[in-house]
Amino acid sequence: MESLKEKTARGLLWGSLSNGIQQLLNVVIGIFLGRLLDTSDWGMVGMITIFTAIGACLQEGGFIAALNKRKDATHRDFNAVFWTSMCIGVGFYAIMFFCAPLISAFYKEPALTPLTRFICLSFVISSLSTAPRAWLFRNMMVRETSIMTITSLAISGVVAVAMAFSGMAYWGIATQNIVYILLITLLSYYFSGWRPSLKIDFRPVREMIGFSSRLIITNMVNIVNTNFFSVILGRFYTKCDVGNYTQANKWNTMGSSLISNVIYGIAQPVFTKVEEDRERQKAVLRKLLRFTAFITFPLMLGLALVAKEFIVILITEKWLVSAGIMQLLCIAGAFIPISFLFSNLVISRGHSKAYMWTSVAQCVAGMVVALAASPFGIHVMVTAFVVVTILWTYVWLRLAQREVSITFSEFVRDISPYLLLSAVLCLIAHFACGGIGNLYLRFAVKVVAVAIPYVGVLWLLGSTILRESATFLLHRKIT
Repeated sequence: MESLKEKTARGLLWGSLSNGIQQLLNVVIGIFLGRLLDTSDWGMVGMITIFTAIGACLQEGGFIAALNKRKDATHRDFNAVFWTSMCIGVGFYAIMFFCAPLISAFYKEPALTPLTRFICLSFVISSLSTAPRAWLFRNMMVRETSIMTITSLAISGVVAVAMAFSGMAYWGIATQNIVYILLITLLSYYFSGWRPSLKIDFRPVREMIGFSSRLIITNMVNIVNTNFFSVILGRFYTKCDVGNYTQANKWNTMGSSLISNVIYGIAQPVFTKVEEDRERQKAVLRKLLRFTAFITFPLMLGLALVAKEFIVILITEKWLVSAGIMQLLCIAGAFIPISFLFSNLVISRGHSKAYMWTSVAQCVAGMVVALAASPFGIHVMVTAFVVVTILWTYVWLRLAQREVSITFSEFVRDISPYLLLSAVLCLIAHFACGGIGNLYLRFAVKVVAVAIPYVGVLWLLGSTILRESATFLLHRKIT
């Protein structure tokens, strides 16, 4: 039997490898789609993203986390979740089918009616995969989940690019989503080996609904918080404005989700396994906190540093406006995985109500400051939103303190070496490389000027996280 430490380390390794490959695929696919499509195409999909995201949230129902939290979950529990999720998925698709003309009227864009009805088919398909994905998650089958996700992403990306190349515009992006979810569903059954039965008993769902319902509300609030700008820009600005924001947010999300997805794959299961030992749970939290800071700060601040070169090189100057928005979002993105880690601790302790109300408060605060700043333009709106996101990290820390008594000074000690070093190196690179005229050379020099000193300084300072990561990669097989 593997120890919890070994299983966690292997999960982190596979999660990091998987997410790295996924983001590489996303970059390649994004380059082709960014060059083949224009801002209005991305704007069309961006305007209805909030509705599809809410539908996916309702369909999943918070049951994956609820099943993970449930002690000794049986086939009866998973089967109840399967049928409940399917009913919700079909029901919400029916609602969106008839509401599609209203969405078109709101944005004053008739073409959104058929597009909405097509994209929302994903609710029905995805509802079939909730139970087997929960089984994979509960059993920390990170390798299988990685293979499943990478395969689905690669195939759906090829479909999207082929359709865009054929002149089908935003329909390629929409079809990519459908194909991706269809493959995820099929492969989740293959890897989990779990199958539903016709012996239906909804009593387990009634027992989980108190916990899961609060997760649903919270996830919906987070979705509104994430897609709020697309709605406002789509209603009061133009499709091109929505497209620029969608493109900037897409690249930012790729970066921040790289570490957030790794944390999601192992944090809740690990926290749950050691929940009876508060001291051990605190030690796990601080270790994961240092690992998160070690990765996220150089990654996201570095992405902000090279945003303009990154955008122009990959998807041409027609998207240059989105680079400025991307820089701001990346600064907030550097703190999102840390808040995400704290929120996972809160959920693992069963405090979904605290998680819900904290997320609601953050969403309201972000919306209020963004609306207040809206008369001053998109960049001011995004800046206000970024400030709220960073400050709210402290609120999540306060919740974590209630669970495992982590102090503010411990928090600062855990993240400050990585934050300060990353910020200083990025500032030096920004001013030192400003005079380099060649776009490609400037991009390469900036990356090297941050990456090599970052690793070198941490190695000389004897960083435990760096040395443990290097040791694990060099001396362990990925099995």
